[in-house]
Amino acid sequence: MIEQKIKSREELVRICESLRSAGKTVGFTSGAFDLLHAGHADYLEKAKALCDVLVVGVNSDRSVREYKGPDRPVVPESQRLKLVAALESVDYVFLFDERRNRANLEALKPGFYIKAGDYSPEKLTSSDALSPFGGEVRLIPITETVSSTAVIERILASGGRPAETVVEQDGAAHIERRPAKRSPAVFLDRDGTVIEEAEYLHEPERVRVLPNALEGMKRFQDMGFRIVLITNQPGIGMGYYSKEDFYRVNRAFLKQVSAAGVLVDKVYFCPHSKSEKCGCRKPGQALVRRAEEDLNLDLTRSVMIGDKTSDIETGRRAGMKTVAVRTGFGAKDGEYDVQPDWIAGDLLDAAGQVLDSERKTARP
Repeated sequence: MIEQKIKSREELVRICESLRSAGKTVGFTSGAFDLLHAGHADYLEKAKALCDVLVVGVNSDRSVREYKGPDRPVVPESQRLKLVAALESVDYVFLFDERRNRANLEALKPGFYIKAGDYSPEKLTSSDALSPFGGEVRLIPITETVSSTAVIERILASGGRPAETVVEQDGAAHIERRPAKRSPAVFLDRDGTVIEEAEYLHEPERVRVLPNALEGMKRFQDMGFRIVLITNQPGIGMGYYSKEDFYRVNRAFLKQVSAAGVLVDKVYFCPHSKSEKCGCRKPGQALVRRAEEDLNLDLTRSVMIGDKTSDIETGRRAGMKTVAVRTGFGAKDGEYDVQPDWIAGDLLDAAGQVLDSERKTARP
């Protein structure tokens, strides 16, 4: 019975077409289903209640590693397929290699694209693929708040690998938690990229967020990118303003960001003048590598965006994709002879270009 439920995507194209012809409603959902738990079972049972036939896509080992890091999945794809197929609520299951669901939706043409309630329609970057055949998004509220990642973290912690460490700095102590899931990040320059360029900015009242900057950051966040700001602040080292001035400007900026529903994971800055020849001033790599360690980032899937050639050179040295925005200096400062992977009008345009690239590379 279990083996009969496991099909290829090509087989399911024909099966779904036959089901639609017979007047059946096909529902589709997907996931890694690594360490199958009660939350999965509850979610799939509710998904089945929405349709006549429930088809479940299971991410391949390769795609899980790409999204969650080299230590995942814990359970190999052949076993995850069988475990999902063993559930009574699941009618068919198949393995897919892409990170996103566009290829699945275009092939299967389900009546309902079903996702958990921690998503929102705007976060489903492939949902526009439903329009040509009249499919709809259905969101299911989460009632069983179990997380595979949290379970794995507890196992690792019990085995001697702590998920949290106590950091002491400047006479104070705080608990720092390193994410277990390896994620991509979008590294953003601040002045001229996210906020208006202002020479030696140190007054909070002069902070002006650029058009479409918050919308672009939100788009990247919805795509699964962590948001990291990395900025050179030579005015501190030259004595034009203090670190406290910089913090006040940042607070004013972050207040606007938070109101737009955007979470900035970290802000890193270099306070040195160019003459100090430090390793943290862009395009130096010290701040990038610190972010990589602090946030468990996958730089090969990350993106660096800025309005200066030093931003593009920073991303190139780190092995990231790069985007030059036409705001601020528009990458026409000429300091470094480097070409970006994309040129965008603003951050929202940049997010759209990165998403389009992901969709193209995800196709079989």
